[in-house]
Amino acid sequence: MTENAQQQQPASNPELPTQYAPAEVEGKLYERWVERGYFTADPKSEKPPYTIVIPPPNVTGSLHLGHAFEHALIDALTRRKRMQGYETLWQPGMDHAGIATQNVVERELAKEGKSRHDLGREAFVERVWQWKAESGGQISGQMRRLGDGVDWSRERFTMDEGLSQAVQTIFKRLYDDELIYRAERIINWCPRCLTAISDIEVEYQDDDGELVSIRYGEGDTSIVVATTRAETMLGDTAVAVHPEDERYAHLVGTEIELPLTGRRIPVVADTHVDPEFGTGAVKVTPAHDPNDFEIGQRHNLPALAVLDERGVITAHGPFQGLDRFEARSAIVGALRADGRIVAEKRPYTHSVGHCSRCKTTIEPRLSMQWWVKVGPLAQAAGEAVRDGRVNIHPKEMESRYFGWVDNLHDWCISRQLWWGHRIPVWYGPNGEVVCVGPDEQPPTGEGWTQDTDVLDTWFSSGLWPFSTLGWPEQTESLEKFYPNSVLVTGYDILFFWVARMMMFGLYAMDGTPPFHTIALHGMVRDQFGKKMSKSFGNAVNPLDWMDTYGSDAVRFTLARGANPGVDVPIGEDWVQASRNFANKIWNATRFALMNGATVEGELPPAEQLSAADRWILSRLNATVAEVDAYYEDYQFSKLSDALYHFAWDEVFDWYVELSKTTYFAGGEQARVSGRVLGEVLDVTLRLLHPIVPFVTETLWTTLTGKESVVIADWPADSGFRDKAAEQEIELVQRVVTEVRRFRSDQGLQPGQKVPARLTLDGTALAPHEAAIRQLLRLQPEGEGFSATATLPVAGATVALDLSGTIDVAAERKRLAKDLTAAEKEKAQATGKLGNEAFLAKAPDNVVEKIRTRLAKAEEDIARITAQLDRLPEA
Repeated sequence: MTENAQQQQPASNPELPTQYAPAEVEGKLYERWVERGYFTADPKSEKPPYTIVIPPPNVTGSLHLGHAFEHALIDALTRRKRMQGYETLWQPGMDHAGIATQNVVERELAKEGKSRHDLGREAFVERVWQWKAESGGQISGQMRRLGDGVDWSRERFTMDEGLSQAVQTIFKRLYDDELIYRAERIINWCPRCLTAISDIEVEYQDDDGELVSIRYGEGDTSIVVATTRAETMLGDTAVAVHPEDERYAHLVGTEIELPLTGRRIPVVADTHVDPEFGTGAVKVTPAHDPNDFEIGQRHNLPALAVLDERGVITAHGPFQGLDRFEARSAIVGALRADGRIVAEKRPYTHSVGHCSRCKTTIEPRLSMQWWVKVGPLAQAAGEAVRDGRVNIHPKEMESRYFGWVDNLHDWCISRQLWWGHRIPVWYGPNGEVVCVGPDEQPPTGEGWTQDTDVLDTWFSSGLWPFSTLGWPEQTESLEKFYPNSVLVTGYDILFFWVARMMMFGLYAMDGTPPFHTIALHGMVRDQFGKKMSKSFGNAVNPLDWMDTYGSDAVRFTLARGANPGVDVPIGEDWVQASRNFANKIWNATRFALMNGATVEGELPPAEQLSAADRWILSRLNATVAEVDAYYEDYQFSKLSDALYHFAWDEVFDWYVELSKTTYFAGGEQARVSGRVLGEVLDVTLRLLHPIVPFVTETLWTTLTGKESVVIADWPADSGFRDKAAEQEIELVQRVVTEVRRFRSDQGLQPGQKVPARLTLDGTALAPHEAAIRQLLRLQPEGEGFSATATLPVAGATVALDLSGTIDVAAERKRLAKDLTAAEKEKAQATGKLGNEAFLAKAPDNVVEKIRTRLAKAEEDIARITAQLDRLPEA
């Protein structure tokens, strides 16, 4: 009664081991999947395409929980679509990671007492390729451990020949369209890595520094400015004030003396200045601050660079040759001695940018760099979302996306590195500048040199959705799999990677966006919601968890925590719980196979099924529909929870238990229920497979005798529902739950048998008496039966004889003590809620907590009173 149930006759079921051992099966299963080509995408296929590109991990990287989280979600999507009949491509590959990779190889050279300059550029690049071949790409093997269903035959690298051609092609097109240019501007500069870096590679943290107030000029014409970077004053070329600030109106257009330098600088009026902040006057250093650079451009101020690429003072005078931090102290000391210091504040905590690679403090620096003119590209990227060609999920993330693309500054794409895509521009002896495309020969002859910079890594990864498919060639794969169906990535790189792919995809592919949907997930955090970091001591190697609990347990834990756009807290105890779930699936399936569960033959018609059979099939189809809806909405947490509760609670804890009496009795009804259980397990294992592929593959192939669940049909909701059966079984559940609660309240062990009389006549419960007795461990009345407790529930009556099973006097004493405590709690809460003065002053959350305590106390009083009433007299 589910569609897509495969009817091929299974082979006889081999016996499953008593325990599931992930380490013994996962590696073998994965290699079998790859060898059989299950993950290989065929561009010639007539099936509809479904494409996802992997967010390319760095070639230097290894699998961390963030990767595992993202990959678990993508793998679930692609496995399901493959089962639904789509030609599915999950495109793998790695990023060359310019700065990170160059740093790794430079550290290796340093151990040999060498630098990259000792080798020279060509030999150094060869050394990096050698390192990649020997040590790079560890993450590929770790992805196999996780079970990633990627098409390994298509693995790409952002520096391979095809992708390098794509990079050169789009650079040339952008250059010819005047969307790439070279200019001197302020950039983020790392004095350790000796390169410009992107905004995403700058990490901001609160540092303890100093705020020094300095008097510029003399007497009535003096102005006080404050700075955290006193060393940059050597490069000041103006002081700026707001045009409407009357305090300084008389000074605008005049010049004042810059201390320690002997230079005079102008006072200019600029609306950038906030008159309410500090003294309302700011020093202007156009060569070492982005805002000052803009002020300098508006007022035609000179830009004096006073720091070199290593952060060393270059200005002539007593500070020349000092490191920037040494110079800071020396300059403040000199100003203090000259009577120029008005105020000093230490420590002064403020946000400071650091290089994400080496943690060096970033230096804003005026530098000649290559830039992308992003205006028209960013406008197109915004319009593609606004007009519905691209959907961002969750939708509330759209505002963040628009806030970025609508205000995007031109993008600095050059990096002062040797490892990466070298800028395809040549300079001639007479000032010629020639940009060379992939099919063109660079100019030759004396005096021609190529630009020494390489492109930002994000430039090549921005081409990823189409360069990996063969662009700029018009390949079969590009025609079949572009645009991608969905991009699954973290919200933290929405701006830096996603926006760049949108801009380049729309530009290169004639207005066709790179993907239909952008599904954003959160970041993985520890169980307390804290960011995972080695420095915090809470970082987790997912391979350790896979070794201990199995890959399925890790995958299910990550998927179950994945709410769209929301951070995911993860703790080891959650992985342990997921391992328990895998064990539950294993043990229940093993029991079912041992007791006649089968997929052989047609599913019997509804009139031959018991109420329990019809109930579970009804719930099965409802679960299929529910899971499908959650998948379409990228609600991984909800679909995982739905599957967990259906499999554990409804199938294993209720249906299997309800059916045990049928199985043990044998006969035709046992055969029918065995077929139903086989159907339920078949569908449930297929539903679970995208999230927990290994255990489901082992169990499903054992159950069905077929080749692999990877290529099985995805279940479809047949529409079968039986509300009457659902209501009937809900009554059984109510009886069992209520009696179990009573037994627990009386201190009875779960397996302890108790004589009972069940009065079920005239109710829908009558056919289920044997199952109810089995589930509740209730014995027949027998001689001498004396009801000591009677429970009316769901229209039936359950009378229990507890004589000899509990100490009634002791139980009454315990319950009386609990009742007194509950009544005291109620009285205290009632008193506070009746106190108008208290209610007037108490915060809302405090009042709400007291109301909750009152409700809990009243509930406890009712429960304990009922328990006392049910107990026999002592």
